[in-house]
Amino acid sequence: MDAQERQKLFDQAKEWVLQAGRHIRDVIDEPLEIDTKSNPNDLVTHMDRNTEQFFIEKIKQHYPTHNIISEEGYGDQLDTLKNSTVWIIDPIDGTMNFVHQKRNFAISVGIFEDSVGEIGIIYDVMEDVLYTAIRGEGAYKDNQELPPLDPNLSLDESICIINSFWACENPKINGKKIQELIKKVRGTRSYGSAALEFAYVAEGIADSYITMRLAPWDIAAGIVLINEVGGNITRADGTKLDLLVNNTILVANQAIHEQIQNDYIELK
Repeated sequence: MDAQERQKLFDQAKEWVLQAGRHIRDVIDEPLEIDTKSNPNDLVTHMDRNTEQFFIEKIKQHYPTHNIISEEGYGDQLDTLKNSTVWIIDPIDGTMNFVHQKRNFAISVGIFEDSVGEIGIIYDVMEDVLYTAIRGEGAYKDNQELPPLDPNLSLDESICIINSFWACENPKINGKKIQELIKKVRGTRSYGSAALEFAYVAEGIADSYITMRLAPWDIAAGIVLINEVGGNITRADGTKLDLLVNNTILVANQAIHEQIQNDYIELK
């Protein structure tokens, strides 16, 4: 994909994301059809499904050779990201926020070619804020380019995004180590939308994000943004991500990534 093709693809994806977001805002106060998936807190609505179907139809119509990985099951079953262009879509990231708050959720679209993240788009629908990135061309919040992350950041001056569940006794990570991290950093936050949490680290208004289970559609767009501002993304144990499976996640400013991973993350 050359620069001209990448820009054209970006412009089309951006148009569809904004169109989908406008529709969600238009119907936000209408009754929702709410179901559960893997557990009572894993919610899905007809709006998740309808928004995903909107993207599927547009992509298949305009880019029939492209593949799709998506949350609600309308995409393709892939065993590799190589030798193809793949759209990785979360139609509503933060469905619980969507249901309970009618805000703090996002549309997330990442486009990868031959396993490389080329385009990332994260749209905070209700705030009408658009985070975008094209590989090699920087990351943006609306039309303002995001600066590189602070290379001199210290851990005790940082903000860490982490759900309080991981500081409790749990089967995946040493909660006592996480409690030590919480005491070390300046503050912690949790927003309930992985896409927005990636965007906030890319923006530099948070400095790290730790969680134990995210799907490809939760992180694909955010990966492109983080790469463009010089952040670091790995699994919680420091190994490379696999975008075909669920991953533990540590995304952080490069200045503190290794310290967090070595000193405060102990997987069970």
